[in-house]
Amino acid sequence: MHGQHKDEAPVLNNPVPVRHPGRWVSAAIILLLVAGFLQSMFTNPNFRWDIVGTYILDVKVVQGVGWTLLLTVASMVLAIVLAILLAVMRQSDNPVFRWTSWVWVWFFRGTPVYTQLVFWGLVTVLYPAITLGIPFGPELFSYALSDPTKGLIPAILGLGLNESAYLAEIFRAGLKSVDRGQQEAAEALGMSKGKIMWRIILPQAMRIIVPPTGNETIGMLKTTSLVLAVPFTLDLTFATNALANRIYLPIPLLIVAAFWYLLVTSILMVGQHYLEAYYGKGMDNLAPAAVNPAAAKAAGAGADAQHSIKMDFPEESAR
Repeated sequence: MHGQHKDEAPVLNNPVPVRHPGRWVSAAIILLLVAGFLQSMFTNPNFRWDIVGTYILDVKVVQGVGWTLLLTVASMVLAIVLAILLAVMRQSDNPVFRWTSWVWVWFFRGTPVYTQLVFWGLVTVLYPAITLGIPFGPELFSYALSDPTKGLIPAILGLGLNESAYLAEIFRAGLKSVDRGQQEAAEALGMSKGKIMWRIILPQAMRIIVPPTGNETIGMLKTTSLVLAVPFTLDLTFATNALANRIYLPIPLLIVAAFWYLLVTSILMVGQHYLEAYYGKGMDNLAPAAVNPAAAKAAGAGADAQHSIKMDFPEESAR
């Protein structure tokens, strides 16, 4: 009996899973609402899904998607370049650079993007020509301003300059997140400030910069719908609105526009996910903690010793 007691395995707890009735109730309610919405979508004749299917791949719509992507990419490239410059100027020891960056951010964040787009569309009215000459004297050079792109360049300028103010603050926050000791150590090694920024500071700051920049890119995709203020009339929103006005059926064309915006946004979200994963290597809270081999060995030795004592003196262990 004593030997049998010695060899018996310890009785483990028999846990009972915690019940969550609230989850089932909420899931049932959501499923009922989704089912009702889907039934309404596919049984209500006013949605006109036949019109949606006819125009979803229409030439004008597909071209509008292309112009929208061009506006988004070009505006974000301009905004990112300016934002990096503004963030570095804001961190500079030169007070002129710091105040210039601050005023830029103050102005472009403080005025609506729609107002800025209207201004860039009317810039040739304010300044019909660029002149170079002596103040209050004769003109030496004059160039008449014109826009052969039919509003594309003013739209990119309006969107990009406005976005640069928001991205500048995002980049500044990312740069400030890097410990200053790293910059001091690099300076002690004789590295130039430019190399320190591009090789040490900026790669680490990308972990903070990438997520909000991805969100701003998705927001820029949707903000392109305001370029009618320039006016620029080739983007997706204008193309679908023009078709809707022609056939007097706005709802199906709104669905077409929403489909394309959702599709492009989903692709951008996937790209953002992989960029975040790339720049967040080694910093993810879900990553397994590093194990110290010496500590693990010591802990294992301690557990083996305790188990040996229990086997040699079972009565003492029971007490």
